[in-house]
Amino acid sequence: MTTPPGYRAHSPETLPDYLAGIAAARDRLGGDPARWTVREVGDGNLNLVFIVESPGGGPGGGLAVKQALPYVRLVGEAWPLPLSRAHYEHMALTRQADCAPGLTPEVIHYDADLALIAMELLSPHIIMRRGMIDGVIYPRAADALSTFAARTLFLTSDLALKAADKKALVGAFSGNTALCKITEDLIFTEPYRIAANNRWTAPQLDGWARAIREDGDLKVAVSRLKLKFMTSGEALLHGDLHTGSVMLTPEDARVIDPEFAVVGPMGFDLGAVLANLLINYLSQTGHEAAPGARDAYRAFVLGLIDAFWTGFKAKFLALWRSDAAAGDGYPQALFQGPAGQARLQIAQAAHMDALWRDAVGFAGAKIIRRILGLAHNLDFEAIADPSVRATAEARALGLARAMIVSADSFCGVEALIEAAKRANAQAVTLEG
Repeated sequence: MTTPPGYRAHSPETLPDYLAGIAAARDRLGGDPARWTVREVGDGNLNLVFIVESPGGGPGGGLAVKQALPYVRLVGEAWPLPLSRAHYEHMALTRQADCAPGLTPEVIHYDADLALIAMELLSPHIIMRRGMIDGVIYPRAADALSTFAARTLFLTSDLALKAADKKALVGAFSGNTALCKITEDLIFTEPYRIAANNRWTAPQLDGWARAIREDGDLKVAVSRLKLKFMTSGEALLHGDLHTGSVMLTPEDARVIDPEFAVVGPMGFDLGAVLANLLINYLSQTGHEAAPGARDAYRAFVLGLIDAFWTGFKAKFLALWRSDAAAGDGYPQALFQGPAGQARLQIAQAAHMDALWRDAVGFAGAKIIRRILGLAHNLDFEAIADPSVRATAEARALGLARAMIVSADSFCGVEALIEAAKRANAQAVTLEG
């Protein structure tokens, strides 16, 4: 893939000189640029990520710099990818900061030619997934995630926006097709057929992978979800809202990395959160020192699932009942007086029930792709014993299938939690 004139991928050696020419970066870092330290820390699938720190220490003390590469980093130049994803990420960060103040990193500088975003360095924050693998309790996580989801989804939907503004939002993000294609293929298509990108814990899960590929009911159900993702423009999605896209401390949480942003079905973002919490819950057997040693943490994770959905629902409905509900969807003029409000409340309850079913289905698809597809979760991958890992993954696959094929049977978050408990106790058969 050709790159625009002037584009170059930075390195720890070249980045200081570049940042020294940017006033906002100099002010943030302070001190002598020759003494700035730069580390490349990107462990994701797509981009370069640098941590820049200064011993002099300006306000905030450092920068996180993210630069897009013209290919998928996980695979290499054989999989080209447009640099424009940095443009969509910058737009999404700006919009999300407006919708959910204090829950995203502050953007210090954006360079469109270099596909580079410099942000505040979140410290001592760590990636939520890594903390949960270590069994860290995060009291603020559910509130922060539910607030972020409720505000970003509601305030970019037709419930809050006039029709022309919503259509402009759709247009602004409609060009992020390459990242959408990754989602469409890696989540909804490739795990259900033989594909070069697929991998799993073999040979233990060979039979499970084969059963997924031969499951006609599952293929129909996941294709319905794929079609909904492709055609339902409900709100601006983060697009990759998992525990690897949250940085936190016990007191603070920020959502990062919205380069997959697109206008799509709200349940996709919600399902991504649920899926990753369920994966962590089911992975705990591989991280405890002895059977049952992490029972208290398992209870915490299930509590996170409950608190996330319950909090999201309450906050979303509160916005719908406030002056923020000024959009052309469900126009207020049609629901005046006690009778009108009563009818609106019935419609709102039905809407939230449908949104929950969508979230359950999308969560199931997210779980399967993290076990059988290209990009896996460290929750499972960090389990050294392949048989222990495969047992946890098989339990997750069984739960995920039910969530996709029978989403209607999960009548509320309590039903999902009980199903997760049953899955975690289930005996499974492995090959090899």
